[in-house]
Amino acid sequence: MRHNARQPPSVVERVLDVLGAFTAERPELTLSELSRRAGLPLSTTHRIAGELVRRGALARDEHGRFRVGLWLWEVASLAPHDAELRESAMPFLEDLYEATHQNVQLAVLDAPEVVYVERISGRGAVGIRSRPGGRLPVHATGVGLVLLAHAPAEVQEEALAAPLKRYSAHTIASADRLRRVLADVRRDGYAISDRQIEPDAVSVAAPVYGRDDAVLAAISVVVPVEGAEPRTLVPAVVAAARGISRVLGAPRALRVSGDARRETH
Repeated sequence: MRHNARQPPSVVERVLDVLGAFTAERPELTLSELSRRAGLPLSTTHRIAGELVRRGALARDEHGRFRVGLWLWEVASLAPHDAELRESAMPFLEDLYEATHQNVQLAVLDAPEVVYVERISGRGAVGIRSRPGGRLPVHATGVGLVLLAHAPAEVQEEALAAPLKRYSAHTIASADRLRRVLADVRRDGYAISDRQIEPDAVSVAAPVYGRDDAVLAAISVVVPVEGAEPRTLVPAVVAAARGISRVLGAPRALRVSGDARRETH
C-alpha cells in the first residue's frame, strides 16, 4: 500500500492496492489473500476484484484464484519505453542470443531499481532471477550499474546513500565501492557484474543511447561463471548496444558508424 494511512484511500488507490498485491512470487491469489495483501476489507476487495475481472484487468480461474489479466498486458505495452525501444533492440538481442545461447536482456532505469523490458533465454542458459516486467536493484546487476553510472547526479547520490542489499558474498555492499565501480563503468563504457546475485552467473552490460545522446536503456548477456571469460563478450555487447543506439538515432552512434565506414575506404 502506498497511500497515506492517516486518511481513507481513494477509489483509485484501492484499485492500485489490489493490482499491487500481485508479485512474481505470488502471481495467483485467492480473494482472502488478495484482501490481506492489499490491506483492504474483504467486501471491498471482492467488489473491486469483480469489476477488474469484468474489465479484463484480472482473470479468475475455476478454483476462484485471481491473476493479472491480458488487458493489463495490452495497456503495459503502450509504456513509452517499450514499443520503439523493444522493436529497435530485438534484432540485436536475437543476434547476441544466437552467439551465446545464454540470457540476453534489455532494461530501463526506475531508480532505485531496473525494470526488464525484454529477455531471451535458452533452454540450457544459467538460471537468473530477471524476467520481463520484473525488477532488480541497480547496484547488484550489470544493467543496473550501467544505468546508474549514467543517471543524473542526484539519482546516483540517492542510490549511494541507501542501504545496499547483499545477495551474495560478491554483491557490492558499500557506497565507496559502488562509487568506484560507477566511475569505472563511465570510463570503460561497459559493466561486468560478477556473481552479485546468482553465485554461478556473470553479466556483461553496455549502455543504449537515445536521440539526445542520453542513456535510455542497457543490454546485457548473462553467462555461467564456470568457463566464462567475460571480457571476450564485451566487444559483442558494446557493438549490439551501439547498433540499437544507431537505430534509435543517437548522434554518438551515428558518428561512430560514419567513422568506421571512412576507415574502410
